[in-house]
Amino acid sequence: MQKIKNILSKIDESSDKNIEILKDFLKIRSISTIPDYAEECNNAAKWLKKLLESFGLSPLIYESEGHPIVYCEYISDKKDAETILFYGHYDVQPVDPIELWNSDPFTPTISKVDGEDCIVARGASDDKGQVLTFVLAIKYLIDEFGELPFSMKLIIEGEEECGSKTLPLFLGEYKERLNADIGYVCDTSMWDKNTPAITRSLRGLLSEEFEIIGPNRDLHSGEFGGVAWNPIRVISNILANVYDESGAVTIEDFYDGVKKVDEDIIEDWNKLNFNEKEYLSKIGQKTSAGELNRSIFEKTWSRPTFEINGIFGGYTDEGTKTVIPSKASAKITCRLVGNQEPEIIIKNIHKFIRNKLPEGMKVNFKGFDYCKAIEFNTDSQYFKAASLAIEEEWGIAPVYTGGGGSIPIVEVFKSELNIDTVLVGFALDDDRIHSPNEKYNISSYTKGIKTWARIIYKFY
Repeated sequence: MQKIKNILSKIDESSDKNIEILKDFLKIRSISTIPDYAEECNNAAKWLKKLLESFGLSPLIYESEGHPIVYCEYISDKKDAETILFYGHYDVQPVDPIELWNSDPFTPTISKVDGEDCIVARGASDDKGQVLTFVLAIKYLIDEFGELPFSMKLIIEGEEECGSKTLPLFLGEYKERLNADIGYVCDTSMWDKNTPAITRSLRGLLSEEFEIIGPNRDLHSGEFGGVAWNPIRVISNILANVYDESGAVTIEDFYDGVKKVDEDIIEDWNKLNFNEKEYLSKIGQKTSAGELNRSIFEKTWSRPTFEINGIFGGYTDEGTKTVIPSKASAKITCRLVGNQEPEIIIKNIHKFIRNKLPEGMKVNFKGFDYCKAIEFNTDSQYFKAASLAIEEEWGIAPVYTGGGGSIPIVEVFKSELNIDTVLVGFALDDDRIHSPNEKYNISSYTKGIKTWARIIYKFY
């Protein structure tokens, strides 16, 4: 017990230094979705490699046509040592709209947010701050013991925010080396700033983009208005008909494979300290959308969705241009649950759109990506050990929550490598992930490092 106390004390004593390490990481503009930032993604991978080398480890950078992956392998000398896989990502989302940021997104600042000290920068919470919680915990354990108590496989990729295109290539080449007893991912949230959480399920994700093509050129709205079909009107009508009056999705067989939530899980959710009005107020809403007579928990953790992420077409610059555009496009995503099959759903989405087109109009589909929903084994020894370590650090048992978002690699670990995963994260719902002024509470960062130290320590 004395050794873990020493480790925790050193983490507290090094708080300022650890914040500076995070600041250096956050200065790297590793936006994976914009090609102009490819070199910055390379720089982020090199930065991580150098950091891991400073711990005495031997990481490598896996390169392909996409952004590089940082891979680090440690083989324990202990007989029957377990093998642990850690996963995170160094890439971040674009920063637009830039005018809504209070400071430069890549010049990290320490600010008070709702009375809490926070580090504000793009990637602070998703996922650079979270990645460093387990990476730095590994450092402190090596410093104390001179070794790790298990064999380790560490993967930090640079394309999580843009579909993880390189990861399947990497997994194919390294599959034989990636056997592990359990995977740990730090890319999820706490229940609130004082209540930790472990995620028991994640929704899947399906994305598609389509373009409606009407007239053979842009038309004058005076000469052709009321005669020619306007693709923006057509696409708006199609998307408006996706939902019925109850908020349910009208796509054929959309709800096939959706599982009824067990009563004991519903009971656990109902015990959570939750104020719907306050929750909605934080996002500038007064009422909840989605299916009628469903709780917020059901809507975000156990029900599928169809969301319109963007509509494009026509004249969008300043002033007026009296035009009927020749085409319009939309980006959509669906969150999936249970045993929903993405291939069937996308086929029915395409059918739905085609059936709504006026005669003579065309649609082009750009191609879709997906990952399936996944549920985790809350009875596993690793899940229970993580839960105990979290309780020791935070002074309260973690709540088991659902995850409204998706972490595609988690489903891949299970389907391709047969590795179960434990999701432990220290983000908060108000961290403004993917939005201007993204932040990460300093307490989440420091206690996150200490929590991972406690989890790892249980393997000694």
